[in-house]
Amino acid sequence: MDIEKSFPQVTEHVVLSVEGMTCVGCEKKLFRSLDLLPQIHNLKTSLVMSQAEFELNTASSTVEEIIRILERSTEFVYQKLSTAGQYLDLIPSGNVDQFITGISEQYGVLATSKLNSGIVRVEYNPRVVGARDLMSNCDDTAILLILAWAPLPEHALAYGITSLILASVVQTVVAGPFYPSAIKSLIFTRVIEMDLLIVLSTTTAYIFSIVSFAYETAGNPLPTGQFFETSTLLVTLIMLGRYISALARQRAVESISVRSLQEHTALLVKSDGFTTESIDARLLQYGDIFKIIPESRITTDGIVINGHSEVDESMITGESKPIEKLGGSQVVAGSVNISGALTIQLTRLPDENTISEIADLVDKAKFSKPKVQDMADRIASYFVPVVIVLSIITFSIWMAVSIAIRGERASVAAVNSITYAIAVLIVSCPCAIGLAIPMVVVISGGVGAKHGVIFKSSEMIEVARKVDHVIFDKTGTLTEGKMSVIEEDYFDFSKELVTRLALGMTGDIQHPVSAAVAKHLIDQDVKPELLYDLKTLPGKGIEGTWNGELIRAGNSRWLSLQSHPAVQSLLSQSLSAFCITMNDRLIGIYGLQDQLRSDALDVVTALKARNISVHIVSGDDQGAVQAIASELDIPAMNVQSKSTPSQKAEYIKSLSPAVTLFVGDGTNDAPALASASVGVHISSDTATSIAESAADIILVRPVLHGVIILLNLSKASYQRIMFNFGWAFVYNLFAILLAAGAFVGARIPPAYAGLGEIVSVLPVVAAAWALKWVKL
Repeated sequence: MDIEKSFPQVTEHVVLSVEGMTCVGCEKKLFRSLDLLPQIHNLKTSLVMSQAEFELNTASSTVEEIIRILERSTEFVYQKLSTAGQYLDLIPSGNVDQFITGISEQYGVLATSKLNSGIVRVEYNPRVVGARDLMSNCDDTAILLILAWAPLPEHALAYGITSLILASVVQTVVAGPFYPSAIKSLIFTRVIEMDLLIVLSTTTAYIFSIVSFAYETAGNPLPTGQFFETSTLLVTLIMLGRYISALARQRAVESISVRSLQEHTALLVKSDGFTTESIDARLLQYGDIFKIIPESRITTDGIVINGHSEVDESMITGESKPIEKLGGSQVVAGSVNISGALTIQLTRLPDENTISEIADLVDKAKFSKPKVQDMADRIASYFVPVVIVLSIITFSIWMAVSIAIRGERASVAAVNSITYAIAVLIVSCPCAIGLAIPMVVVISGGVGAKHGVIFKSSEMIEVARKVDHVIFDKTGTLTEGKMSVIEEDYFDFSKELVTRLALGMTGDIQHPVSAAVAKHLIDQDVKPELLYDLKTLPGKGIEGTWNGELIRAGNSRWLSLQSHPAVQSLLSQSLSAFCITMNDRLIGIYGLQDQLRSDALDVVTALKARNISVHIVSGDDQGAVQAIASELDIPAMNVQSKSTPSQKAEYIKSLSPAVTLFVGDGTNDAPALASASVGVHISSDTATSIAESAADIILVRPVLHGVIILLNLSKASYQRIMFNFGWAFVYNLFAILLAAGAFVGARIPPAYAGLGEIVSVLPVVAAAWALKWVKL
């Protein structure tokens, strides 16, 4: 018997922030280090996000043990990010260990950990203890460069000794961290990364500088003279390049972050109900009341308890007109209060509000990788070994040319050849290849979110541009989903009884048809009848029992009433029929009508202009579906009515192997969303988590134009990915040839080869960043 397997495994979802990742090789090293650990599953890493995400079997290891293993094998710095609750970073005034012991004993505290510089991270459950309650309880290179390019002093030996000392400091202090990183990559993960190229090139330049200095001291100077400025400037430009590249990536990501809509301060209403205090929004807690003054952003989700104003929610909902807010109205974080002051009861903390919810979905997509990323990773994995071989070949060719053709001495030939080899080693950069896709994925995900389009998987950013067929559900998708009862009729029993039974069936159901019937009856002051054993049958309706009688409510097909005269009468008027039966006998019927979305015709026309075939597949009656199809000029052969959830899915599968995109909004659409190449969920008042989980893309704003936006964004993203690949190829080909001396009279001095990362990476970041200005 396997004792270990006899106990249930307890897993913890872990997200680590990683400091020190600068290139694709770094991410590969991190991934391999984690992938070698058997207690880790569902591993995802992101260079652009500088994070790792995985499921940890806590029966085998703790997060702290995993971090210690990673720090030994990768030389990166790790911090665990909170996933179970919220956290505060605090700086204790006294003994840190005593502070941790004391605060750990507080009710509601989940975990504590030490960070750098005496900071303690306290993770807590905000529904148990509030943030304020917790608080109440508880440079050498620059010097050498100035010297290196200043006029030479009269005493060359003194200058050389000073240069040697300072160059040694730079090589050990500034370039020193590259050595353990490169060595550990080779030993622990067998990854040959960019750090190895840096170590080889800077070490070669540094050693050659010492040799050159020794020759000069002996009175036999080499033609190059002293070489210290080369190794030092090389290190300087490499570090500068990494800093600028990282800064550019960070600024690009921050510029499209949905979290930028989050207000950082809150005007807290004190217990007396009148006075206010400005506090950090992170210190809000459940039970708080806060005030929003005119022309300021709403801090977090809540309910208005006092005041009257208009609020601009366009950045969240896409609604261009200001929405009136008064007592009882719900408000969302990030929206802008326009006119009057509002007093709001907090319902969700900043880390849980609408902004955070959308941002979390976007972040999940950043961790996923499209299929084309595998090709980029394979190319990048071979890049460094190939460059090392090319450097050796370059050295060998120039040695042969210098000795055999130019007739130079071996020492002079070696000096010349080494400078070419160093330049080849350092000017090449795999980062442009590795970042070609992740940067575009991150920026396009953020741009999409700001337009109300949430990609749950980065693969969809690549696939959506190839769509051949777009299939729409009808109710709540092509139509507003706000149906109204146009006709009603009752049979065999009194209207009073049938309406009470109908409301008892539909009162708690969110489907647009049921909700419309319930609203119609409530408006007539009908009181619901109590039914038992109620259950919802997707694609059919509802059934339950009343006084031992079987009561059903739903579509005519499920109830076998298609040929009933009352049903036929409604269908002839293109109305949707909602039937009530008792023991399979019709006792009531409602005819409902829905309104076409204002942008539906424009969207269908735009899709046709792209040679995309448009379809409707719906569970509604044929007359109602065909009426909508006629308005949108969709051919009858592309329309299927009276469809169950499984029949919707089968219809989509019948279109394969073409790329299909399905747009739906309800529970009945979940199988269809999962069956399509791209499943799109359009949010509405009746939106359900089941449909959202099955979808690949979520349209946060209830407008169909989001379909056009995601297609345009997918196309623009793919174009930038191709540009980035092309740029990475052209840059490395041209830069390596130039550094190797392939062009007569032109070359890259080894001291300036460190600029390679800036030159190669910045265009990739800029191309991705330009997505912000693409017309969608």
